[in-house]
Amino acid sequence: MRFVTLILFLSIAVFVSPASAETARVGDVLFEQSFGGRNLPDGWSVSNSKFVSVLENAVQLDLPSGGDDKYVSVTKKLDVGPMRGARLRITTRIKADGVAAPPNRWNGVKAMLVLDTPDGKRWLQQDGVWGPFDWKDVTFNVNVPEETTAAEFVLGLENTTGKVQFQNLRVAVTAKKRLKPSPGEMVNRLAVYKGHGLPRLRGAMVSPGRFGPDDIKVLGGEWKANHVRWQLTWAGFPNGPADTATVEEYNAWIEAQCKLLDAMLPECEKYGVYVCLDLHTPPGGRMPRETGSAMRLFQDEKFQDAFVTVWRRLATQYKGQKMIWSYDLLNEPVEGDMPQDKDLLTWRELALKTSKEIRRIDPVTAIVIEGEPWGGPDALEWFEPFDPKEVPNVIYSAHMYIPHHFTHQGVYESPVGSVYPGEIDGKHWDKAALRKSLRVPIEFARDYGVQIYIGEFSAIRWAPDGSACRYLKDCIEIFEEEGWDWAYHAFREWDGWSVEHGPGKNDHKPAAEPTDREKLLRSWFEKNRQP
Repeated sequence: MRFVTLILFLSIAVFVSPASAETARVGDVLFEQSFGGRNLPDGWSVSNSKFVSVLENAVQLDLPSGGDDKYVSVTKKLDVGPMRGARLRITTRIKADGVAAPPNRWNGVKAMLVLDTPDGKRWLQQDGVWGPFDWKDVTFNVNVPEETTAAEFVLGLENTTGKVQFQNLRVAVTAKKRLKPSPGEMVNRLAVYKGHGLPRLRGAMVSPGRFGPDDIKVLGGEWKANHVRWQLTWAGFPNGPADTATVEEYNAWIEAQCKLLDAMLPECEKYGVYVCLDLHTPPGGRMPRETGSAMRLFQDEKFQDAFVTVWRRLATQYKGQKMIWSYDLLNEPVEGDMPQDKDLLTWRELALKTSKEIRRIDPVTAIVIEGEPWGGPDALEWFEPFDPKEVPNVIYSAHMYIPHHFTHQGVYESPVGSVYPGEIDGKHWDKAALRKSLRVPIEFARDYGVQIYIGEFSAIRWAPDGSACRYLKDCIEIFEEEGWDWAYHAFREWDGWSVEHGPGKNDHKPAAEPTDREKLLRSWFEKNRQP
C-alpha cells in the first residue's frame, strides 16, 4: 500500500512528441501533467516560491490580501514542434478560494499558453476566471501558427488575491490546418463565382428595427451603396434573449424578423440594394461573455436541429427573391468546448449539412460561410472549402478587426490610445502589416478559386488623431486590390461605429458636416453599379 500511495503522490508528466507537425494527428495528446508530492515536476519554474506549494494532488498558488504582490506563476516550456499548424484543446482542472475580481477580464486565474511568433507574443487563455468555485475543468482552444518558434504554459494569479489549485493539465490536437491543393488541382480564377454580375458589391451592415425606408433612401439612393448585410440579431451581441429562449420562442422571433425584411425588400429593389441575409443570432444564442461567448449550438443537439430547420424555412421563403443576394449561414461561429458525450456536429459539418438542405430547396442563391472561431481572417486556415459539385455557389467570408486593440479601443475594458499607422501591441502596423494579416483569405481565394466577402470591418470612431479613417482607407484598398466584395460595420446601428458621428466618444449626435470616414465610404460607393 505504501508503494501505491507513493505512486499516487508523484507528479506524472506524459509527452507525446511527434517529430514534426506532419506526424501530429487529430486526437493526439501532446502533453499531460498532474501535480502532487513535495516538489514541482521537472522543468517547471516558479516566479515567487513563497506563494507556491505542492499539495497531495495539486499545485497551489496563494496571494494573500493586504500585500503588494499581485502576481505569481509556475511555468513550463513545451515542445512547439508538433503544435505548429494544429488547433489545440487545452484543459486544466482548477479550484479557487476567494480569488478577488480583477480589474480586467484577462486577469485573475491564469491557465495560459504563450506563443512566440515572428509577429510577437500571443497570450492565449480562457478569460473571466475568478471567484470561489469547486473543482472544474477550464478549457480553451488555440490555433498555433506554423511559424511559431516557442511555447510556454503558465499557471498563475494576476492582479488579484486569493488561493487557486491546479491539477491535470492536458494539451490535445483537435484539428489541423487545411491542406493546400496541388497546382494541378487549382481552380481557374476566371470562373470565380460571386453570386452577382456587378463589378463589386460595396455596402454596409444594417440592423432591422433601426433601418427603415428613410435610411435605405440615404444609403442606397444618396450614398449609392449597392448591398446591405442584413443582421438577424436578437437584441444585442454577443449576448441577448436567445441565450435563454426556447426553440419555439426563437422561431417566433424569426417570424417577426422576416416580416421586417419583407416590408423592406421593395425599398431595396427601388434603390438597387442587394441583401446578404445574415443569421447573427443562432438558436440557443451564446454562452456568457466572460466564458468566451461560445454558441449553445455546439452544446445541445436540439439547437443544431433548429439551425437546420430555420435555414430550410428561410430558403423556402426567399427562393427566387431577386434582391436576396446571399445567405450568410452564421455570424462569427464559436464552437468552444464541445461536449464529447453528445452527438454534435462541428461547425464545418453543420454548415455542410445545412448547405445541402438549402440546395435542395434553393439551388441558386449564394451561400456565405465564415470560419471558426469568430470569423476572423485566420479562421479560414482551418476550414476546408466544400466540393463545388456537392454544394455549388459558395462564397467564403472573413471579418477584419485586426489589430483588435486598435479597432476596439474603448470598447468594454480596452484602453484608448492606439494610433494607426504606428506601434500597437509592440508591433508596427501599417498597410503592409494589414495585408500580411489578411494572408489566409488571400491565399484561400487563390488556392481554391473562390470569392472572399468581407462581411464586417471597422474601426472605432474615437481612435486618436484621425486613425480610424486611415485604417479604413488601407483596408478598403486591399479589398479592392483583391477583388473582394465588402460591407462596412455598420450603418445607423451603435454610434461607436457610425461614420456619421464625429470622433468625440461622448458626443452621441451626428456631426454637422460629413466626417472624413463618411466621405471615404461614399467615395467608394460612388464607383458602384446598382443591380
